[in-house]
Amino acid sequence: VSSMLQAARGTVKASPNFNASADAEVLQKAMKGLGTDEDAILQLLTARSNAQRQEIKNTYKTLFGKDLIDDLKGELGGKFETLIVALMTPPIAYDVTSLRNAIKGAGTDEKVLVEILSSRTPEQVKDIIAAYRQEYDDDLEEDVCGDTSGHFKRLLVILLQALFKAGEEKFGTDEQSFVTILGNRSAEHLRKVFDAYMKMSGYEMEESIQRETSGPLRDLLLAVVKCARSVPAYFAETLYYAMKGAGTDDNTLIRVMASRCEVDMMDIRNEFRRMFACSLHSMIKGDTGGDYRKALLLLCGGDDA
Repeated sequence: VSSMLQAARGTVKASPNFNASADAEVLQKAMKGLGTDEDAILQLLTARSNAQRQEIKNTYKTLFGKDLIDDLKGELGGKFETLIVALMTPPIAYDVTSLRNAIKGAGTDEKVLVEILSSRTPEQVKDIIAAYRQEYDDDLEEDVCGDTSGHFKRLLVILLQALFKAGEEKFGTDEQSFVTILGNRSAEHLRKVFDAYMKMSGYEMEESIQRETSGPLRDLLLAVVKCARSVPAYFAETLYYAMKGAGTDDNTLIRVMASRCEVDMMDIRNEFRRMFACSLHSMIKGDTGGDYRKALLLLCGGDDA
């Protein structure tokens, strides 16, 4: 039931009259000869579900003996290419690759680790850990630890181990236990903990985290709390700050739009409109250009101005 419910909150849906061979032909034609028909590519791929894109990829290989993603990379470039490749990647594989790049790139991109590990469901985190091991023959926890500092490391490990265990242990009040409580709880339980904390201390959990912690540890704790309260609100905020001010964090924009368009983009748009004085659509429109903009706006779905 929940997956059906979730599908209803996405902006990108499975195409009802799907024909993988016809789609593969359209894409091949769009890339054949001189010049590329980017518009044909983006219109088609944003109107198919991820599962359908995987079928198109397999059929393309059968029909033309070539790898669709390699062909797309050969024809496209820049941010538009990054977005299209993201759309062509199965969700768990996309998360695994994003985490790997965040860990193994120059300097750990803690923002990516925080975003993925805080926002995915406990089941997804399990799948990510398993897929990471299969793909790289490495332990995600060890890789994360080898590359991050003290507090952050401890918290991440607890999160990884505990995101899918709603344990009932008793804790003291030091920072480590504060961390453990967050890592060991279901979202529903966390919300009750936050309410109790508010009654007891007179502060919202977020205020205490802001006051008591700093740096990446603060970012991670805040993300965990925000996701426990509302994943769509967390992503609305993430998107807003990716585009606000000078310059755009395109990697974040691409990652969130590609990974949430079939999940909860409708809810993200609603939260965005509620939290900020503009629509997600209008902000993307003002912040991006070309085929990249066109594709992002199709993933966004509509304007809530």
